[in-house]
Amino acid sequence: MSAQKPSIPRGTRDFGPAVVARRNYIFGIIRRTFEKFGYAPLETPTLENLSVLTGKYGEEGDQLLFKVLNSGDFAKDITPEDLTAENRSKRILPKVAEKGLRYDLTVPFARYVVMNRNTLVFPFKRYQIQPVWRADRPQRGRYREFYQCDADVVGTDSLLCEAEIVLMMSEVLTQLGLTEHTIKINHRRVLGAFYQALGGEGTEVDLFTAIDKLDKIGREGVEKELAGRGFSPAATERLFDLLSAGGDFAEKLERLLAAFVTAGVEPDNADGYKGLQDLKRVYDYLVSFGFDKFENLEFDVTLARGLSYYTGCIFEIKINNVNMGSVSGGGRYDNLTGAFGLPGVSGVGFSFGVDRLYDCLDELNLFPPDAATTTRCLVANFDAESEAAVLPVLRQLREAGVSSELFPEAGKLKKQFQYADQKGIPYVLLQGSEERAAGQFKLKNLGTGEERALSLEEVLAELIK
Repeated sequence: MSAQKPSIPRGTRDFGPAVVARRNYIFGIIRRTFEKFGYAPLETPTLENLSVLTGKYGEEGDQLLFKVLNSGDFAKDITPEDLTAENRSKRILPKVAEKGLRYDLTVPFARYVVMNRNTLVFPFKRYQIQPVWRADRPQRGRYREFYQCDADVVGTDSLLCEAEIVLMMSEVLTQLGLTEHTIKINHRRVLGAFYQALGGEGTEVDLFTAIDKLDKIGREGVEKELAGRGFSPAATERLFDLLSAGGDFAEKLERLLAAFVTAGVEPDNADGYKGLQDLKRVYDYLVSFGFDKFENLEFDVTLARGLSYYTGCIFEIKINNVNMGSVSGGGRYDNLTGAFGLPGVSGVGFSFGVDRLYDCLDELNLFPPDAATTTRCLVANFDAESEAAVLPVLRQLREAGVSSELFPEAGKLKKQFQYADQKGIPYVLLQGSEERAAGQFKLKNLGTGEERALSLEEVLAELIK
């Protein structure tokens, strides 16, 4: 039998030790930040019942669900009706597939909240860092298996939560060294006021879809698209008058409020003005927190993500010095659990895209030199006598919290140094017969080439720094 050529499914990836270590560096910063703000960890199963997943992501999303065949002898349960062309085209497999791989972390979270509503303490703050699966066409930056890092709070409509999302976003990006970033914020109802100001031409969805493309197709492209969707030139001109409101966060709020009055948005229209009031409240919270990075926070009136899903503030993050799409997004939703029979539970949340964050850090060379290092010290192995003598030392290094390993075979030091260099181990500890007789060690820093004779206590002090 010929050897089988190894392969993995398209849209999936292997991660070697160095990449996993760097990904864990990102995960660690995100996890510690979420926990600092009171979010508790949660995990949900890889598999969900299809009844939980279907109908939650729209028709296109349903097509991207990975369905899992029932185990055992299922063929006898298939009927001719199951095999109709219509069912096959819709990928419907009744009685054959009743489970699916998790498509995102939000719907399983909603399911969890409803199933555990009598034991949870509300407001309920949770974070999840787990893989999800989508039967998408694989391409650069788009995979069939990838991680999401979600943080959500449900059971409150307080805008303190939105302000803290901005703080968490800013803290994670700052710790990662991604200082050239913009946190964009808008509000669903601000866009609703735009539609009202245009006099009701076309539809809201058409307007929002066109606005969301402004940074990609420019004003001329948006004007052309709106004209094709029934908006008059006068309405389009009014739209761009509103979109031109400039200034910093606070100035843009004031100018847009005045522009709405000029455009004919009724001041007593609660829906039209609530968005601006909410954003002002978020701004005031941030000022009270002492937030000092308003230059990185933009009130972007063109931001229009997921409008069929979100109902309040919406967020997105762009890294400015990398040619990359958004690395994070989210917003408020007023009916997260309604699909599972518990309507009216308001919540707000966001998610970091780890793969895009990784690519940004890699391109900008922002990973710390030791981010991919799992071993801090290699203990050299001269011979059998040396091996026996350094085993207690190896134990002491590990008990002191220094990740260490003993080269498993006695041999040439050149080979052992090469091993340490290739693994990125920064220190090599040596104790030959002469050092052992003197009760000392030689500690070599492979980065600087410096080698010093030290006692074990001095070695520990140096490595624990």
